[in-house]
Amino acid sequence: MTGPNSPTAPARSALRLTWVQPEDLVGHELAQAALDGRDAAAVERRWLAAGGHRAPERAGASPEPATPALRRLAEELLDELAALPAPLAEREPTSLAAIRAACPDWPAPPARSEPPDVRRLEAAWLGRAAGCVLGKPVEKLPLAAIRALARAAGNWPLNDWFTARGVPAELLAAHPWNRRSAPASLAENIAGAPEDDDLNYPLLNLLLLRRHGTDFTTADVAALWLDELPAGRTFTAERVAYRNLLAGFEPPATATHRNPFREWIGAQIRADVFGWTHPGDPGRAAELAHREAVLTHTGNGVYGAMFVAAAVATAMTGRQDVHGCLAAGLTVVPARSRYAAAVRLGVETARAHRDFDAAVDALHARFADHHWVHALPNAALLAAALTHADGDFTGSICRAVAAGLDTDSNGATAGSVAGALAGDPDALPRRWTAPLRNQLASSVGDFDGVGFDELADLTRRAAPPPRDATAPASGATAPTPEARR
Repeated sequence: MTGPNSPTAPARSALRLTWVQPEDLVGHELAQAALDGRDAAAVERRWLAAGGHRAPERAGASPEPATPALRRLAEELLDELAALPAPLAEREPTSLAAIRAACPDWPAPPARSEPPDVRRLEAAWLGRAAGCVLGKPVEKLPLAAIRALARAAGNWPLNDWFTARGVPAELLAAHPWNRRSAPASLAENIAGAPEDDDLNYPLLNLLLLRRHGTDFTTADVAALWLDELPAGRTFTAERVAYRNLLAGFEPPATATHRNPFREWIGAQIRADVFGWTHPGDPGRAAELAHREAVLTHTGNGVYGAMFVAAAVATAMTGRQDVHGCLAAGLTVVPARSRYAAAVRLGVETARAHRDFDAAVDALHARFADHHWVHALPNAALLAAALTHADGDFTGSICRAVAAGLDTDSNGATAGSVAGALAGDPDALPRRWTAPLRNQLASSVGDFDGVGFDELADLTRRAAPPPRDATAPASGATAPTPEARR
């Protein structure tokens, strides 16, 4: 078989895979090195002098394949960049033991754990789906475009689904919707929750708990992905880790080998199930989220998963408000890390501005040097949205999406937290839940078309049985070896 750079391959390749080709990774690794304080100036000079490019803003692949020589140089430089001293590594560890040591307020387990309430689970699933669908049409769009499209429809401040109705054609031409998402996620098109990676991953982790219980290993996660997750439905760090698995790497090398996206948002979108199944036990939820996240991420990328799992676990009790949930999330994140600082900044900025747009503008200015999928700016915007909405469901998902950047991911997480806090699907406005038609499309196994009521029941049954704090952790009840039923 000929590869894209073999002597017999055509000069132009019709297939430009995003997120995995070495020549497209160097620019992203250089950007991450700058954020980390690694001195990559010499590497960058060599790369640019050889004809390499910087990280693209919105795309995952350059339009043309690299020459064989440039690709070999890219691989060499990726390894050199990974070996550079990292000044922030000590205060941003990845191992669970070191993370716990850096968290002075790590939450103790409850005296007795509690099972999740099935109605609250359904509200959380619905909330996650509604927030995801709301954000899908404007994913990847700049903040100004999101505001312009919503204003043209009379929907600003954002308070309803996006729509093309009434939006001038010239505005749509200047700021086109996300081309893959609009056909299923504009108000006039929604007919159930469409397939999305932000919904596929919670399904995968539900399947993980049903197969292996809470004693799963990171290798179990990897094997499940290879069995159930189409490679084409992975992106950024997940796609790199998938590539690494196929190349024979094992965790945690899957997260670190030539993976410049290891501190992006990917692990954060996968963690809800661990919180949903551990109400009132944010520490345990964070531990499971860590074990799953290290397949693909390090440092701040892992903290995002732990933060969300702990916040959701707290929301699932119904005994804390949204501010208590955010505070619980911070207890499992190293206090001196950039992730903790981003969350604190998001909360403080939201409290300082009555006008949410002003808060968003301030946070965008602060994180202007970060990619729109990076964990840090999205953590700040998520925290700001949840704080400013003060627990209101519509306010939570609309602010999270209106804030821009990774709109469907942040909308989904905000919806999960706010849905869990609402406690019952009937407490969510029907304009958000009715269009979902109790139906979720998925590319994961036989979940395609599953109802949110069924998902709630499956999640409840995947939760570990109640136990005393002194008893050893146990797996989920009756995990099934293969199917979800």
